[in-house]
Amino acid sequence: MRRFLMAVLLGTLAVAIGCGGGSGSTSSTTQTIATPTQNVQPLIVDGGSTAFQQASGSIYVNGPFVTLTVCAPGSTTNCNTIDHVLLDTGSYGLRLLSFTSGGELTTAVQSALPATSVSGNPSGECVQFVDMTFLWGPVATADVKVAGEVASSVPVHVVGEGSAFSTVPASCGLAGSTDDDDSLVGLGANGILGVGPFPQDCGPACVTTEPTGVGAIYYSCPSTGCVPSTIPLAQQVQNPVSLFAADNNGVIVEFPAASGPEPTLSGSLVFGIGTQSNNGLGSATVLGINSSGNFTTNFNGSTMPDSFLDSGSNSLDFDDNSIPGCQVNTFFDCPATPTNLSAMNLGANGATSTVSFSVINADNAFNSFPTAGVVPGLAGPSDGSFTSFDFGLPFFYGKNVFTSIAGKTAPGGTPPYWAY
Repeated sequence: MRRFLMAVLLGTLAVAIGCGGGSGSTSSTTQTIATPTQNVQPLIVDGGSTAFQQASGSIYVNGPFVTLTVCAPGSTTNCNTIDHVLLDTGSYGLRLLSFTSGGELTTAVQSALPATSVSGNPSGECVQFVDMTFLWGPVATADVKVAGEVASSVPVHVVGEGSAFSTVPASCGLAGSTDDDDSLVGLGANGILGVGPFPQDCGPACVTTEPTGVGAIYYSCPSTGCVPSTIPLAQQVQNPVSLFAADNNGVIVEFPAASGPEPTLSGSLVFGIGTQSNNGLGSATVLGINSSGNFTTNFNGSTMPDSFLDSGSNSLDFDDNSIPGCQVNTFFDCPATPTNLSAMNLGANGATSTVSFSVINADNAFNSFPTAGVVPGLAGPSDGSFTSFDFGLPFFYGKNVFTSIAGKTAPGGTPPYWAY
């Protein structure tokens, strides 16, 4: 799973120096921002919901949020419209924070969502993030509506206090990880909409491999307690886009450029690639990806075969020992002056693309612009293995970024792929 951003506390920074920067690419589509219509939903980067900011005293930096509607299957009245759901191209499926944990999924709607089953029992899921947090809760079935698109009877993940299976299994999460994200303050959003390049969040591995020890994903939950289990593809948490009647082969994330820190930035989430007049591939460079959803990045003498595009990460995450880390916001980089860099991306299809980007001093940026929800040039270290480059949301500013879904048909080559 991908790392999701950490909110930045206000009032804790010391150095007031202006900054700027951004990210860009020598290969990108002509920039357009689609207007809302049947297959277009507005996106907003705005520092997070008012409820989150008031509860945490924090700003959610570089978080792209979408509004969607969740209904009991077949109902048009027992529904919740939920805003500030994090849009994430680096994960798969819809995860909703329960009302008792600060989310907007009401108890009335939650109780009307039928449980999915595995081995004749209700199913649960444990999702591990690389920042050593996890999400635990039941898998339920809902109708999901975004813009004019509808996905019916979608398995979704309900997390947080008040969800079923309040006792977290001992095997959920890696050793040392916590469930700190099972709240509005911890997660920073009312949910996560994963629109990555695969239709399920686990896939064939969870169908055939009986999990053992810690780190299990799916569970069968009889009254005696939840135990790790295999699960069919159809019962896994699904990317809702893949279940739309039309415009179901991928998405486009569209944002204008951001020249520096600013409070908000509006964009569009477009459904479908090459299915309507407003979602053509155009001249975008298509990067084929492997079965793990990755392409290769060549950067600073390192070959990084586990690279990806991830709107759910708030920074460009990569390893470069020559860039000093921050003293206050230690998750991020703090060069003395904005640093201009470039990398070469190589797709599984042989396509290449040179990406130019800047890295700014995060401590200075947060101190100088404490209410900025948009901070281009934000970067931080990866996992220290020098094998991955996480192109987080700063990469998306000023681009149309395409994510095609495996098993579908799309222009530009056989999905899955990313393009920009």
